[in-house]
Amino acid sequence: VTDRKTVTSPPLGRPVGASGEQTRARIIVAAMRCVATVGYSKATIREIAKAAEMTSGSLYHYFPNKSALLAATAQDIDEIASARLRAAAALPGDTVERLEAVLDEMHRLLREYPHLAAFDRAMRAEGAAHPRRGRVRHPGLKALRDIIDEILDEARARKALPPGTEPAAAVDAIYALARGLMERATHLTPDAYAATLDSAKELIRGTLFAPQASRRESTAQRRSRRDP
Repeated sequence: VTDRKTVTSPPLGRPVGASGEQTRARIIVAAMRCVATVGYSKATIREIAKAAEMTSGSLYHYFPNKSALLAATAQDIDEIASARLRAAAALPGDTVERLEAVLDEMHRLLREYPHLAAFDRAMRAEGAAHPRRGRVRHPGLKALRDIIDEILDEARARKALPPGTEPAAAVDAIYALARGLMERATHLTPDAYAATLDSAKELIRGTLFAPQASRRESTAQRRSRRDP
């Protein structure tokens, strides 16, 4: 029987059996959560280390300072989002279906990374408030706008856009809609967000104010019907 008095807690740092990559990922998630919760300025190395269940000294083995840590956090998030959104955009379908697929994938990202939207907003706000302080510049999920632009550019090349459509203006409008959905994700319940997303997709289809009987099925509904 082990003597309880001789048992000591393991030192904070890398958990037993954890690789350097796993520990780095844990720090990244903790940084995103801290910035999303308390904002850029209050998300200190000490607070981030505490959230990651390690000492500040251990964290400094992975990142030399807060700026480098948050730059890495933003880059990791952008890379994950870019790969997944591009994969969604590459699914077969017409222009509207591909845009819907991108919005659906963004929804999944927001569910899997519940602090993503608030982190993104806090980082953009910090960059706008202090553009010359040498802090992390975070333009937001640039891949989202680029992908929307590419989808509509391909539609323009195929002459699949309605006559009179200005592609650049359409990109701005859809990107604004997508950004708005991200902002609302931090305030809405999951069910309310899902309903808002459905309405956003109906808006893109042009059926938001159409009679119920004339509304098209969503991309997700069509796929679930094809793949029971």
